[in-house]
Amino acid sequence: MVTGFALDTNAVSALFEGDAALLARLAPVSRLALPVMVVGEYRYGLLRSRHRKQLAALLDDLVAASELLLVDDETTHVYAQTRERLRAQGRPLPENDVWIAALCRQHSRALVTRDSDFEHVEGLKVISW
Repeated sequence: MVTGFALDTNAVSALFEGDAALLARLAPVSRLALPVMVVGEYRYGLLRSRHRKQLAALLDDLVAASELLLVDDETTHVYAQTRERLRAQGRPLPENDVWIAALCRQHSRALVTRDSDFEHVEGLKVISW
């Protein structure tokens, strides 16, 4: 059972751009979740952004207002199962994406993303906009 929404990195970018379709999709949710890898990926992207100060402030506010999904021992088990299922299907994902999927599965969060590769992760609800 899904208990909320977690944002993928492309959803964070779209949120900060004010994407109307995404905002409408997120409207019913009172508190979002952020996998820690998403925060890291976004911060990495900021290093080359000419709008880094403005976007870093928005990210800090989003992190403060969201539930941060952190890796623990249970996550490692979900990660291993997720990665093995994807390998067996012949559908590998980038390493960070497997961790993001594992955290969402562990915490029963739907992943808000435009990355269709996540649709191959068994047990992960994917929401696009």
